[in-house]
This record gives sequence, C-alpha cells and structure tokens, in this order.
Amino acid sequence: MDTKAMPIAAQTASNHAGIIVRDPRTGEVLWSVPEPEPADVAHAVKVAREAAGGWAARPAAERGAGLHAAARAMKAAAAELAGLNASETGRPVEEALAGIDAGVSTLVQYAELGPVHRGHSLNGNRFASDYTVAEPRGVAVLLTPWNDPVAVACGLIGAALVTGNTVVHKPSERCPRLGEALGEVLAPAFPPGVLTTLSGGAGVGKLLTQAGVDVIAHVGSSEAGARIAEAGLLGGAHVVRENGGNDPLLVDRDVDPLWAAEQAAIGAFSNSGQICTSVERIYVHADIARPFCAALEAEAALRNSNGTLAPLVDTRMRDAVHAHVAQARELGAHAVEGGSVPEGPGAFYPATVLLECTDRMQVMTEETFGPVAPVQVVASFEEGLRQAAGGRYGLAATVLTGNIAHAQQAIAALPVGTVKINEVFGGAPGGSAQPRGVSGHGFGYGPELLDEFSRVKVVHLAAPPQQSAAGAP
Repeated sequence: MDTKAMPIAAQTASNHAGIIVRDPRTGEVLWSVPEPEPADVAHAVKVAREAAGGWAARPAAERGAGLHAAARAMKAAAAELAGLNASETGRPVEEALAGIDAGVSTLVQYAELGPVHRGHSLNGNRFASDYTVAEPRGVAVLLTPWNDPVAVACGLIGAALVTGNTVVHKPSERCPRLGEALGEVLAPAFPPGVLTTLSGGAGVGKLLTQAGVDVIAHVGSSEAGARIAEAGLLGGAHVVRENGGNDPLLVDRDVDPLWAAEQAAIGAFSNSGQICTSVERIYVHADIARPFCAALEAEAALRNSNGTLAPLVDTRMRDAVHAHVAQARELGAHAVEGGSVPEGPGAFYPATVLLECTDRMQVMTEETFGPVAPVQVVASFEEGLRQAAGGRYGLAATVLTGNIAHAQQAIAALPVGTVKINEVFGGAPGGSAQPRGVSGHGFGYGPELLDEFSRVKVVHLAAPPQQSAAGAP
C-alpha cells in the first residue's frame, strides 16, 4: 500500500477513510494521508515477525551500527523533517530542529548502550556457571505522540531495535506525514522488515495492539493508555506506557517570586503547554502570592503580545483546553490574562493565568495540555504539599524552595516518577523514570528502557560428572 501523502485534489473514494491534516496556523488543508486496511496492518506485523529471528541473531554491535547509520541519515534530513513538524503540529521550526537533534543524540546513545547491555553473574557452585542473558522480546509495536514526535519516536525505536526486536511504528494521526517521512529516513539503515511505519488513527492502533505482538510501548493520553494496557494483558504483550500528567508546581515562601514566576511560565507555556511534564497546576505560599501572581501575569502578557506563542496542534485540542478554562471560570476562577478563544484562523490560544482556583476545577485535577497556568494560594508549605500530592496522576512534580528540609519532605511525599527541585525542566543525560498512577508504567527512556524491551533467561551451566576409573574403556 502506498502511504505517501497525496494532495486533496488527488483523493477520491479514500477521502472518507483518510487522515485530513490542516495547518494549525491557518486552518487550511495541507494533505490527506490514507489509512491502512486491516489486511495491511496484519501484513506489517507478519513481515516484522518474519524478520525478527534474523535481526535478533545479529551481534549487538552490528545492530548498534545500524542505529549510527540511521542517526546520520536523520541528521541529513533534519530540515525536511522539521518543516513537516512545523506544518502538521505548528511547532516553530527552531524547536522542531531541536527535537530532531535530540532524536539523533538518542539514537547514538542507544547505539552505544546496546552492545554493553548485559546480564548478571550469580553466585553458585564453584564448578558451575550461573548467569542471566538478555534476549529480545520479539515484535514491538510503538505508538508515539505528536507533541515531540521525532525525539520520542527515536527513543523507543532505538531501544527496541538495538536489543534485537523488530518494530512496527504508528506515529500520531496528527502528524502522519512526518511519521512516514521519519520511517522513510530510518528504515534503509536496517534489513527489510526490521522497521515498518504505519500511519493511522485509533482504529489502526487498536488493530496493532490486538495483533499478537510481544511488546507495546505507548506515549499518549491516559485514556488510550488504559485501553492499551488491557489489550496487552489479554494478548500477553509486555506494555510500557508514559501517559498523561497533571504535574504540580509548589512555590515555597522563601524563594524570589519573580524567579518563581519565570519558572512557572516556562513550565506552563513552553510548546504552548503541550509537553507531558508541563506545569499543570500551581500552589503558591500566601506570603509571596501577590508578587508571584503579578509577575506570572506579566510573563503571560509578554508571550501574548510578542507573537512567540505557537498554536495548539488543532482546533480539537484548543476546544478541549478552552473547555477546562471555561469550567474554571464558571466555578469562580479569575482570568487575569488570556482565557478566551482569539478571533482569526488557526488553533491559537493565549497564555492564560487563572487565579482563585480550587480542586473542584478540571484545570487543577485533569490534564489540560495547553498554555494555562492555574494558581491556588496555600497558607503553608505543608498544605501545598498535601494538595500537590493529591490526584490520580503521577508523572512529575516541581518544588521551588530554599529550605532543604522542605525539599527532602517533598521528595519523600510526592507520589510521582520524577521530582524536580528548583528547576522545572532539565536533568542529566540518560535519566529515566517510572510514572505512577494513570500516568503510566515502566521505564520510558534511559538505559533502563533496554530492560523493558528484553526478557531475561537464567542459565545454570555445570560440567558432566567425571567418569570413574572402573567405567573407563
């Protein structure tokens, strides 16, 4: 099946089943990408299954060499990929290029980590050997998102391939041509059938999760993740999920409120709030609430006035974001900046600051995934920590404090995979985390991701008994 994007004018009967992509900045139709039929999905899994044995048998260093070649090819195609990212998701080209650079680095990282991924020796009989061997799981289905589409995909693709799995990758239906182009760039670095890309929506994803594969890795919403987890349980696949977040930011009384507002704005408004670990709710100590809120309002106003805030990925996403804001305002929140859908084309939404928020509001309890900073004032650090530790999500949390005791208290109390102290974004290369609650399960990146794509076999190797002299010929 030809999965190349085709101009709308060239579409006929496939229009009803295709993916229509619009420019988030103008609302104009860019192209249509036809979706695969169920037989195409089954064929892709069959091809991956047939290639699995040969790919698993190759030395890890050879698989790593393939990733190095893929990284070089992707670096050469960076401009094309960044342009598609900007067209389909509205992300600025400079940021899209940074995501591609991150993807290249990730492929190189796994190319180097794969050959040194090792088992463990065990203490047993001195005349025997006991150890573990890491083996690939088999066929991996990778379901990746639109908000950082290249970097996230490269992490999962790199870890899956270097550990000897074959891959069927389904990019988000919100950036299908970018996903296909990424596959066209990467696949030639590997033998046929090792890496296959299928565009499509939720129906294609459902077929892939029910196709009898060995591992499913998903980055996306918690609702979709729950369905995928159930499919994996029923089908016997190992499932790795990094899903939604409702990440809190807790601002202590002893920090500079202007600096804290800068951190809050970076966390809430970067990529128009479309980051898994965006700041989604803010708890600020009453002692510095007034200057903090004024500075945060100014940060939002600056972004709204200088034209740097990119659109949301589409109007469907904008409608969902605005529904959260509207509900909060109906329940008493005060929008001191933003909070309304702008006139004009595209899927733009302003940086929004909501004050007087409560836990009755969806902006404080659910993932909004837009440039919205809802603020609740708390009387003490302890009250803020209790609020920050609540909810069903468990992706990440940030605490701004100059009190080491408060920092240690927060680290112990927050039920999340990542706790960040005094910096909303950052971290050492190669870091990893395990989401909690409805935010997912398993390590989604870092060296530990190699373990997620591997099965462990325990080996006990003993010598046969020596023949006695009487039994010798």
